[in-house]
Amino acid sequence: MTRRLFSAAAAVALAAGCAAGDLAVVPEAPGAQQEFFERLRPLCGRAFDGRVTSAPVEADREMAASRLTMHVASCTDDEVRIPFHVGENRSRTWVISRTAAGLRLKHIHRHEDGSLDELSNYGGDAVPPGTGRRQEFPADAFSRALFERTGRAVSVPNVWAVEIDPRRLFAYELRRPGRHFRVEFDLSRPVPPPPPPPWGGN
Repeated sequence: MTRRLFSAAAAVALAAGCAAGDLAVVPEAPGAQQEFFERLRPLCGRAFDGRVTSAPVEADREMAASRLTMHVASCTDDEVRIPFHVGENRSRTWVISRTAAGLRLKHIHRHEDGSLDELSNYGGDAVPPGTGRRQEFPADAFSRALFERTGRAVSVPNVWAVEIDPRRLFAYELRRPGRHFRVEFDLSRPVPPPPPPPWGGN
């Protein structure tokens, strides 16, 4: 009887351990998404200057006149963090991560003291399959609610895109009805040395 109880307890403990291990492991993203994520790895630790390439509009005038620098600052097996500096403004970080369903893009915005802006952590999950070069991320439910709550309902239909053409181009893009913004970075010319960290350090 005692032996049977011990065996049953051991089996339960083993199953629990396996379940916990399974939860800790993020599966590879579907084919094209995983290929896209892997293209980020060679950029880790490097920074690149870019320029606005979409048609000029008033909303982008200041950004178009500033130095634009992206820095692939932090890479793990499941997450890549890319601070995006606009002149002296270091408030923005793009975060591309792997989830159980695929890829996710989030935007982190911080004030100079490191505190989070009210408009932060918005983004969405990639629409499968995309390609190894381009992935698109429509605004998720959290982002749509955030935009509504902060008086930015115009951003509810936002779709962001990221493109990677190895050794040539990295592009970030925003589209919605009546709005198109795109910035491109030259991957053939890394910027030495890397820029300072974003506000808040990450």
